[in-house]
Amino acid sequence: MHATSTSDQTRRQELADFLRSRRERITPEQVGLPSTGRRRTPGLRREEVAQLAAVGVTWYTWLEQGRDIQVSGQVLEAVSRALLLDPNERAHLYTLAGAGDPSPTTDCLAVTPTVRVILDQLSPLPACVLNSRYDVLAYNDSYTKMFGDLDLLPFEERNMIWLIFTDRDYQARWLDLEGARAQGVARFRAAMADHVADPAWKAMLARLRQASPDFEEAWQRHDVGARENGSKGFLHPEVGVLRMDFTYLWLGLRHGTRVVVYTPADEETAARIEELARL
Repeated sequence: MHATSTSDQTRRQELADFLRSRRERITPEQVGLPSTGRRRTPGLRREEVAQLAAVGVTWYTWLEQGRDIQVSGQVLEAVSRALLLDPNERAHLYTLAGAGDPSPTTDCLAVTPTVRVILDQLSPLPACVLNSRYDVLAYNDSYTKMFGDLDLLPFEERNMIWLIFTDRDYQARWLDLEGARAQGVARFRAAMADHVADPAWKAMLARLRQASPDFEEAWQRHDVGARENGSKGFLHPEVGVLRMDFTYLWLGLRHGTRVVVYTPADEETAARIEELARL
């Protein structure tokens, strides 16, 4: 019993330290809260995390102090979103809390080994998996050759909307950058209607508005667009112009996670895709 008790205490202390470290790395602006000037401590305050997660301040304080309290998976999910945890951090949170995950991250768990095999088998056609927020969750080698190596980027920057407004190399690969930006913002706004209170979505929106005046201008137009199959043009630095049709293959509920497959729109592009595969 004593060994078990000591183990539980150690785990709760690890949980407390982890929560505090995640809280201290986030600024109010990242989660859509107003800045209140200089702060005595870095990051968010405990009451702000509690507010974002819609939990009691006392309860969250006790959780961060490593007290022996009941923790449900649903509340951990809210805390995870408030702290902007990535999938690995989220899983770590549930493990430390000793709680079962009531709603495993649908977007990320949709990228099963089977889906990854499908992505690989689609080569030489470029393909990726997007979630509803336009995070790029997985991609095949052909997608990397067409758009660049996303593995070199931090997890939070592997997002199509973020890249099209902030990454010069990514921007240079679009024939109609302004059209792609306008369409991307309109579709992002339409998707966000289902997630207006989600801290992760609010944080992404705040980051975009702060990072890009062009995004802010497009956002203020309040355009909305549907996520439908279509066509795009790209300029690859080695093989030239690629005119591609793209098709959504939904992995769950429509407007959620999907595989996006790019196929050549003409014979010239088909030849260039084969050339790209040989690079």
